[in-house]
Amino acid sequence: MEKTIDESKQGEHLILEQKDGNTRKLFIESYGCAMNFSDSEIVASILSEQGFNTTQSLEDADLVLVNTCSIRDKAEQTVRKRLEKYNAVKRINPKMKVGVLGCMAERLKTKFLEEEKIVDLVVGPDAYKDLPNLLAEVDEGRDAINVILSKEETYGDIAPVRLNTNGVTAFVSITRGCDNMCTFCVVPFTRGRERSRDPQSIIEEVNDLWSKGYKEMTLLGQNVDSYLWYGGGLKKDFVKASDMQKATAVNFAQLLELCAKAQPKMRIRFSTSNPQDLTLDVIETMAKFDNICKHIHLPVQSGSNRILKEMNRLHTREEYFELIDNIRRILPNCAISQDLIAGFPTETEQDHQDTLSLMDYVKYNFGYMFTYSERPGTMAERKMEDDIPEETKKRRLAEIVQRQREHSEIRTKEYLNTVVEVLVERESKKSDQQWSGRTSQNIVAVFPKEHYNIGDLVKMQVTDCTSATLIGEAIAYSMEN
Repeated sequence: MEKTIDESKQGEHLILEQKDGNTRKLFIESYGCAMNFSDSEIVASILSEQGFNTTQSLEDADLVLVNTCSIRDKAEQTVRKRLEKYNAVKRINPKMKVGVLGCMAERLKTKFLEEEKIVDLVVGPDAYKDLPNLLAEVDEGRDAINVILSKEETYGDIAPVRLNTNGVTAFVSITRGCDNMCTFCVVPFTRGRERSRDPQSIIEEVNDLWSKGYKEMTLLGQNVDSYLWYGGGLKKDFVKASDMQKATAVNFAQLLELCAKAQPKMRIRFSTSNPQDLTLDVIETMAKFDNICKHIHLPVQSGSNRILKEMNRLHTREEYFELIDNIRRILPNCAISQDLIAGFPTETEQDHQDTLSLMDYVKYNFGYMFTYSERPGTMAERKMEDDIPEETKKRRLAEIVQRQREHSEIRTKEYLNTVVEVLVERESKKSDQQWSGRTSQNIVAVFPKEHYNIGDLVKMQVTDCTSATLIGEAIAYSMEN
């Protein structure tokens, strides 16, 4: 049960349509959050213009890129192991170049070139437009690095190449960076200050996706609820903006509405929300439009007010409960998921019990649970001792995971003998005779294939379930098809 938000995609080889005339081969892998997968699509688009087509074969690649995550030590160790694999291939194909992208590249910078002799190229998440120049350096036999964080870059002017796609679902990035400075989190240091993308470019991307047959898109950001567009610049500069800029500003609730109206038959999701920034107008907008999916990923991290304060989470347990109550009142059919950390520095047994009792109150549909992993450069690493024994961390995590399994089973059973709408996304992993898709609430559902196809919206009668999956029979196409 311990997993990242995109574990099903970890290390998948990304594939795009081949561009005629391109002769160089790119092999790219992504690890970590959905934003990394979205960024890899931007990278592939930039490199497509530089003569690269992607390949599934590591051995055939001229350029190998790994898009990295720094959220936990485990994620970084996974990347180190992949570099060992690349090194073995490079001995056979010495002309192959290797680059490291993303948060780990930003965190380690030139140290990466010193530690990993195989690496030729180190590029932070705001420097992808500089890839052509950096590759020219590498082609000349020199190591290349650009890890300068930007205050403006959103890549809003680049049309992403959709990678490893089922042609049904896609990511649309709307913000970059984060200003919240949670003491455990490395993201503000690896992705920089928070800035929002021009809403017009977002709507253009949404319209383009619909024209290409996509049925669902996810608006992405480290904290989507902080989205604020008023003509450019950092959010803190909004206080200095002109009255005209403020009058025409677009916040996240308004962006959601713009997207919902632009393509009323396209499903809309978003991730991730921060409890301190999720406002009632966002929830009310979700209730207003049927095509906005009824699921909110709402990381809480801990159920203890004392630990929340140590984490610099700017909400209390009671404020979180109030937000949950408002979601239940306005959106009674909304699924809620969580992130939780077990064993944060100084966490007592009472703090842990507070987390379990918070889970009992909310009864999340599903969640992503981890033991605390000290990240270099964060406030927690600099100011707090990682003083919880590993055995205690693991035991507390096991108790959290078990409680979540119980709650997930309760939540999925609520759908027994009801009809749900499922967007068919792929063949079931357990049977080639079944389709798999997700409901509006982001719950996996499976049913016999019959005459349905990938991309269909299908009404399904729920006849059985596990703690994570709805099982049933398709009864009709949805009216939204």
